[in-house]
Amino acid sequence: MTGLLTSHLSLLTSCDPTLPPLRGQMEIGRDPYAVFVGGDGPNSDLYAVRPEGGSPVRITFTNVAELAPALSPDGGGLAFLRGTSLTDSTPASVWVMNLLSGGERELVLPKGAGAPGDIGWGPRGKSLIVSASKGLYRFNAPPADPDPHPIPAAERVRAESSFAVLLGDPVFTRVVPCKARRDLCVVGATGKPRLLAQAVEDPVRWGGDSVAFFVGARLQIRPLGPGRPRILMMTSAPERPRGMTFFPGTRER
Repeated sequence: MTGLLTSHLSLLTSCDPTLPPLRGQMEIGRDPYAVFVGGDGPNSDLYAVRPEGGSPVRITFTNVAELAPALSPDGGGLAFLRGTSLTDSTPASVWVMNLLSGGERELVLPKGAGAPGDIGWGPRGKSLIVSASKGLYRFNAPPADPDPHPIPAAERVRAESSFAVLLGDPVFTRVVPCKARRDLCVVGATGKPRLLAQAVEDPVRWGGDSVAFFVGARLQIRPLGPGRPRILMMTSAPERPRGMTFFPGTRER
């Protein structure tokens, strides 16, 4: 597995002499782990944590904001947005980090695309979808040439599904905003929204059998079937955790 991940996600590291950010902490592509945004103000960072909780591991150390993390389907790549400047956290650029090497690559939007918004991975992890203020764009994932190009109207719905929180294995429903602010609903085959939770934010697919969302500064993990919700207990957590993304791991259980 490690060899395949290295081949598929080897980034240009010759100009970026970094170390694996989770070395000795988690086995990339095998262990389950989550990545989230932590810190307030204009210079938030990204942190990793195990699904059972514990102390988060900081994985970015810049002086500008890192936002909107998205783990690749194989858990080896981490896409995210970076802020404009030391004093402005408005997203300005798109990056991909190889969690095996720590190397990063910027994915440069075409001229005139505007500022980036959402970012997501294609189903097999070979492409990334980026929404910008002037359109929707597809990039090849590293190590391939990025080759960004606009997504035609006929493919937009499918491409935008990369931003959706899809639940179940196989998928049977998705999370959508309710009419009431900060309430979350789910929509299945009937197309009729049903209330999922109130006064929560930042939903995330938590494997094939659960959904998670933030209740204040705590992440609640709720089974899709029978079972009780639980809180992800973190020690020495950064201020204002948010924007969680999750890789369920590949180890046999």
